[in-house]
Amino acid sequence: MFWTRKNKEEHRYYLLPGMGRSNRRKHQQFVRWAVVVGFLASAVFAYLLYLLSQSH
Repeated sequence: MFWTRKNKEEHRYYLLPGMGRSNRRKHQQFVRWAVVVGFLASAVFAYLLYLLSQSH
């Protein structure tokens, strides 16, 4: 059968460090902290803009 003689190297892939299943929890925690920090930074920036707009 001709279709079974495909190059197996063509379908081989390698997992780099951090790409395994155990990295999922660490990545989710990183995303959560990134969202929290982004929210706090935007709140501080909005408050600064509010203070600047009230002074005029």
